[in-house]
Amino acid sequence: LKPATTALLALLLAACASTPTSRIEKDPAGFARLTPEQQEKVRAGQVAIGFDASATRLALGEPDRILQKITAAGDSETWLYVDVYTYPSGPCYGAFFRYGLPSYCFAGYYGPPAQETKERMRVGFEAGKVVSIEKEK
Repeated sequence: LKPATTALLALLLAACASTPTSRIEKDPAGFARLTPEQQEKVRAGQVAIGFDASATRLALGEPDRILQKITAAGDSETWLYVDVYTYPSGPCYGAFFRYGLPSYCFAGYYGPPAQETKERMRVGFEAGKVVSIEKEK
């Protein structure tokens, strides 16, 4: 792709990204049901112990993966949120974007883009409520 085309594609992808504000606009009734403290957390893109699945989706969006755990003590779910980074895999002389945007070089050759994933957060649910939040410090 040409640099101008790639830049336009990057802008379009960024515009489609789900944010707390865009999720609140899609579900104003769900947001209105939350307490003022929960609304503040959701606006900031954060979750707290006791959030239900709906409040968590408003704050963080859809999880990238859901793990189900079944034990003698009961069932639980863990929602995984993952970031995907794309970058050139070969020699590159110039600038490139990483952090989720398409990568390209202004000059030089590079191979097919490489991707790496990094787990951003795990949210544990029991009986439909958040009971644990794991993230890097």
